[in-house]
Amino acid sequence: MNTLYDLCGIGNAITDILAKVEPGFLVKQGMVPGSMTLVDAGRAKALRGQVQVEGETGGGSAANTCAVAAQFGARVAYLGKVAGDNAGQAFAQDIRDCGIIFPSSPLDGRVNANLATACCIVLVTPDGQRTMNTYLGACTEFTPDDVLPDVIAASSIVYLEGYLFDPPHAQEAFRRAASLAHAAGRQVALSLSDPFCVGRHREAFLDLVRGHIDILFANENEICALYQTENFETAARHVAEDTKFAALTRSEKGSVIIRGSERIAVTPVPTQVVDTTGAGDAYAAGFLAGLTSGRTLEECGRLASVAASEVISHYGARPLANPWKDMGF
Repeated sequence: MNTLYDLCGIGNAITDILAKVEPGFLVKQGMVPGSMTLVDAGRAKALRGQVQVEGETGGGSAANTCAVAAQFGARVAYLGKVAGDNAGQAFAQDIRDCGIIFPSSPLDGRVNANLATACCIVLVTPDGQRTMNTYLGACTEFTPDDVLPDVIAASSIVYLEGYLFDPPHAQEAFRRAASLAHAAGRQVALSLSDPFCVGRHREAFLDLVRGHIDILFANENEICALYQTENFETAARHVAEDTKFAALTRSEKGSVIIRGSERIAVTPVPTQVVDTTGAGDAYAAGFLAGLTSGRTLEECGRLASVAASEVISHYGARPLANPWKDMGF
């Protein structure tokens, strides 16, 4: 079967609500800077009432990756669960406006009347660090039945968002997606997303990585959490044994691509850091867009770094400019 899509993302369909806060606000709220915490609808509403909202956009980690990849010219599909409310309709319209195919069905409101479309309150401190409080809502109803076989089989790479591991049916859905993809001769990529999420499901993540994943994306904290070490080199040796290749980001140190005994160092693209929201999502997008268009791993790393640099130079997880338009895309 020929591919209709270069990339199919699977993740939490979320509306991002951005707000600037001082570090003291995080302390007062008992939040760990840079973390993602799951909250209920009441907590999300209360937090939103305590901050000044800077912007509200379509979001979710894999959705952000898909949006950036589409800007690179990749053919993209996305699977995720929204409610049939205004926020869900806005999310669907936003992602389709990015040129992304979104065939997922919304929740049946007659059955799930109490679940709203998910939202993430992203609190950004002056150093650009983001601390996230996520109400999963409709995302918790993403099941293996939402993994559409025809879309998976038609996608060159299926990209799984680690944050989706928290809802009850997601791990089974991930394994179904990986099985369908490999049966069709496709590749499966995974983003670890968050060290705290990794900590909650470490054994399940390890099983997924070792048995089902071809390409792994992680930052330094996430990969160290997966292998329970504080030493990046130790984690790098482990991941070289567990995947075909991995792309590991290290903030101002750039990133490293590991394929067996081969290591490719990628220098970061200098920029003024305003908001790190979506940096890893954009990195994965640039990398995968390059990979599916036949670029070398070195070129993929460069494209990834350019995308990440653009996203962290302003508020929000989607690019405001297209600096890669002169890079062959």
